[in-house]
Amino acid sequence: MEKITGEFKIREKKFTALQEEIKNLSDLKIKLEEFLKKSTTELLEVILAGGISLEASDLHVEPKEEQAKIRVRIDGILQDVLFFDLKTYQALLSRIKLLSEIKLNITDRPQDGRFSFVVLSIKKNKIIEIEIRTSSLPTEYGESIVLRILNPKSLIEIEGLGLRKDILEIFKNEIKKPNGMIIVTGPTGSGKTTTLYAVLKKIQKPEIKIITIEDPIEYRLPGISQTQVNPPKGYDFANGLKSIMRQDPDVILVGEIRDLETAEIALQAALTGHLVLTTLHTNDAAGTIARLVSLGAKSFNIGPALNIAMAQRLVRKVCQKCGGSKKISPDYLRKIKKISRGIPEKIKFPKIDSSLKVAQIKGCQDCNFTGYRGRVGIFEIFSIDDEVEKFILKSPSIAGLKELAGKKGMVSIKEDGIIKVLEGVTTIEELERIVGEL
Repeated sequence: MEKITGEFKIREKKFTALQEEIKNLSDLKIKLEEFLKKSTTELLEVILAGGISLEASDLHVEPKEEQAKIRVRIDGILQDVLFFDLKTYQALLSRIKLLSEIKLNITDRPQDGRFSFVVLSIKKNKIIEIEIRTSSLPTEYGESIVLRILNPKSLIEIEGLGLRKDILEIFKNEIKKPNGMIIVTGPTGSGKTTTLYAVLKKIQKPEIKIITIEDPIEYRLPGISQTQVNPPKGYDFANGLKSIMRQDPDVILVGEIRDLETAEIALQAALTGHLVLTTLHTNDAAGTIARLVSLGAKSFNIGPALNIAMAQRLVRKVCQKCGGSKKISPDYLRKIKKISRGIPEKIKFPKIDSSLKVAQIKGCQDCNFTGYRGRVGIFEIFSIDDEVEKFILKSPSIAGLKELAGKKGMVSIKEDGIIKVLEGVTTIEELERIVGEL
């Protein structure tokens, strides 16, 4: 008998056919309506294959009072796809929970699970395996299910992240160093993990040993040792890091620094000849130091251990098939002029005057009529040199660190976003959605 948990299998021929038929949200809706009366397995095939085809990051199945709905998150934005009956929802919920090895009889508390979406060739050799992470949450009318699609195709090279040429050079030089800490900051869903995996892909070679500790492992990377925390069994980031240090690694990736013990071990690892890559939840690069101090880390360890702190966000790119251009409004021209005064002269960008044209979104089937297709990062990098290291010892405020970083030529996230607007990569409206009013 075929295993019914842990793996969802689909034939290559069927998967390819579904991908060819589902090119936009409208196609997905039509296909789902067609399969609503068929088996739950076939309906789930369409949901998963459609989500992968549309490059969605998440699929949401949400019950309401009289019906349920399916939503997909594409380029960071949730969009409704289909409303359907609660009987079908219950069957779909049970199938997903069974696949994800989530307990069927527990409906009053959150549960997490995962399964693999496997495309099989005619000879039954796996040709594609995509991890699906499942989260169930009790709500007023039933359990809300979110499926996070961890598609290996999402992993990109450093050059594809959207780093400006000057930042890219700094970043490449920093990851060549044999020791120290590189911290990437930003809110959930800002692409931090993608950036760190891009670094691992860049530096990976047979001569060095790379170990990651994550919660959970998001992407499988060949040639790298990956371990996943399990707090209920006492295996957390701090304990895992202690064990990793006994494995003689050259590079360590710590999924996230959440507490003092993890912070101290990571800092010590960076000070004793290891390159440590990690993430932290702060709003900007300068806030990294204040966050480490607030966790209880010592200032005299932070300065020598930290190489760079990089903050990032993701903005949607203008659709290349339907996007156009328009003359900038006087109000936005005034705002852009004001912000651009802080950008160092060495960074080249289009001339800012009344003749300036900026991107205009329109909308077509290719971009699901949003006007945007794909996302790119906007960044700020705070490099730690001798002057900054001495400054950190004084336990400065975030404002003080920002001021010093600005004097040293750091381009803020907002300024980097303005550069991408001037280059026609994104729009002013999209930048304001991510960073706030200009």
